[in-house]
Amino acid sequence: MKTLFRIVLYTALAFGANAGLADVETAKALRDGDMKKLVFHEVPKDVTQTGFETIDGNSGTLADYQGKVVVLNFWATWCAPCRKEMPMLSDLQAALGGEAFEVVTIATGRNPPQAMKSFFHEIGVTNLPLHRDPRSKMAREMGVLGLPVTMVLDENGRELARLVGDAHWSSDTAKAMIRALIDADSSG
Repeated sequence: MKTLFRIVLYTALAFGANAGLADVETAKALRDGDMKKLVFHEVPKDVTQTGFETIDGNSGTLADYQGKVVVLNFWATWCAPCRKEMPMLSDLQAALGGEAFEVVTIATGRNPPQAMKSFFHEIGVTNLPLHRDPRSKMAREMGVLGLPVTMVLDENGRELARLVGDAHWSSDTAKAMIRALIDADSSG
């Protein structure tokens, strides 16, 4: 019942809310269940410009995703909570991914490409990127102290919120929160 109330609240606020900050407030108000662990910052934070490696050996940066709301997940092949959480991130990408939103996954530390591919194969994930941060430089610069850590970035590439530990990212609550942030960015 709480979830239904929050979804109705989101819908009502979305119709009358101003763009940007108002929808961040809507997203905050929607937190329920695991999403209560998502901590929104008072002011969006800049993120590192340090790059990552793609599975095919190319390089990229978070700036490559500007213009989209991003759920950025740091994980590792040896991380049991990551194994539980990754299929839910995959479901979130399947439900909302597109021009305005993307789930970006970065394996930090010693994660050989073949082990990463095997990890995704074993859990049935086919729609998320296999990016690497082999020396954990990116993770350190972003203050990642344990795994998994998931951040929500706005369309300008700034960190809006952070969740330490695993969460149910494919829940109705998570989807409603992300939709509120997408709506804020697309109308602002």
